Amino acid sequence: MDKGENRVEKLIITIAPTGNVPTKETNPNTPITPDEIVEDIIRCWNLGASVAHIHVRDKEGKPTCDRAVYKEILEKLEARGCDIITQLSTGARGGGEGVDPAEWRGQMLDLNAEMASLSTGSSNFATMVNSNSFELIEALAKKMYDNNIKPEIEAFDLGMIDNAIYLQKKGVLKAPMHFNMVMNVLGSVRGTPRNLLHMVESIPPGSTFNVCGIGPAQVPILAMSMLLGGHARTGLEDTLLYEKGVLATNTMLMERVLRLARELGREIATPDEARGILGLNKK
Repeated sequence: MDKGENRVEKLIITIAPTGNVPTKETNPNTPITPDEIVEDIIRCWNLGASVAHIHVRDKEGKPTCDRAVYKEILEKLEARGCDIITQLSTGARGGGEGVDPAEWRGQMLDLNAEMASLSTGSSNFATMVNSNSFELIEALAKKMYDNNIKPEIEAFDLGMIDNAIYLQKKGVLKAPMHFNMVMNVLGSVRGTPRNLLHMVESIPPGSTFNVCGIGPAQVPILAMSMLLGGHARTGLEDTLLYEKGVLATNTMLMERVLRLARELGREIATPDEARGILGLNKK
């Protein structure tokens, strides 16, 4: 929702099919190879997803930021006629230990993508620190804007929203900003209605926002985002289970979000409608 407006926009659904944490051992439905990732994105695009939040893996299935793997996925999506908005991850869990993080995590930002993730602060993950210095944030943001890529601000807590506002005032980030409230990650903000409302009320007027709820927080938090006029993200990156004891697939999770949207009266945005809402210029 444009926070400065009273209208409720069509719902942008982002599919996050892979992430850095899921494995075939934890859920055999996790897409790992480029072909598996492309197939799951296309299935979800056909159902109504308008944004694909993309992580990639190396040949051993480990998280990577390898430009060549991102390029392969983007080219295969284009060859299949998939016009979904591609959003590349620059997250901290993409490998590259001992390498300059700005170069490693931003190596793919010259590719033909429309969006990329940008965490505007540091936080804890379950097994590591999600480290994002101001120097790193500014370097990644500059490369995004230089390549006509819109950052999605990944807000794991309220401080990351405050940092984004500071960076906008400094001229590093440009308005209108688009936020993704990442809720219920161990070590970050809990996925509660009160926390979500506070975060939404803290973003600048004119901003748009998306929400992802990790694990059991997903359904209530996505429903609340829809009620607030925001957008929704789902996928195996965010939850491996559909419900207790039932392993999810990306299409199962997409279909559930579509049912929620229908019950709550939110129409689904096409990729081109999502581009209009997000202020993107298709490359």
